[in-house]
Amino acid sequence: METYEKLLLQNKAWATEKQKLEPNFFQQLSQEQTPDFLWIGCSDSRVPAEIIVNASPGEIFIHRNIANQLIPTDFNSLSVVQYAVEVLRIKNIIVCGHYGCGGIKAALGKQSANLVITNKWLMHIKDVYRLYKDEIDSLPTEEERVDRLVEINVKEQVKALSHTSIIQKSWHLHQQPVLHGWVYGLRDGLLKPLVTLYPDTQIDAIYQYEQLV
Repeated sequence: METYEKLLLQNKAWATEKQKLEPNFFQQLSQEQTPDFLWIGCSDSRVPAEIIVNASPGEIFIHRNIANQLIPTDFNSLSVVQYAVEVLRIKNIIVCGHYGCGGIKAALGKQSANLVITNKWLMHIKDVYRLYKDEIDSLPTEEERVDRLVEINVKEQVKALSHTSIIQKSWHLHQQPVLHGWVYGLRDGLLKPLVTLYPDTQIDAIYQYEQLV
């Protein structure tokens, strides 16, 4: 059996079992989505958002990319944020990184000649590292350096979110969403909260928008 065929079989088994346990589940799910959360996470296959928080379909709106970044020129992630905030009216945005992140580890090394596009994406993490270089380089092991940059990167991405017009406008008009920075431990399966920004958070003046209507 091909690997993809296994996935199709597992899907049928899951759908059949779900229908048996909750006969109206798919009918209700198909009507609309009203999630309270937007999850911006890493593409790593070991960090599936719904599973690690034991959520059901429809509870979390999800965007994933390498090293859970929110880059101001990335229309992919920004369009997800805009839809989540302005259409779905989500109440919380979670940026979730994970310890041992391969993207973070790669960003701490030289650029790979074979991964030209990926290098460009990781450049933003290199910029974060450059700002905290002394602190990170003072740590004794590579694992500690990687994990510390994982934490710093999460905090920086949450800040980047707060600098967008999308978030500032929603804070001004609706007093939501709350922004969270979490990190997930692959070794114990636990989430660690790192930072929370509420709608009354004071943003550095150079990142503020003059008028929001």
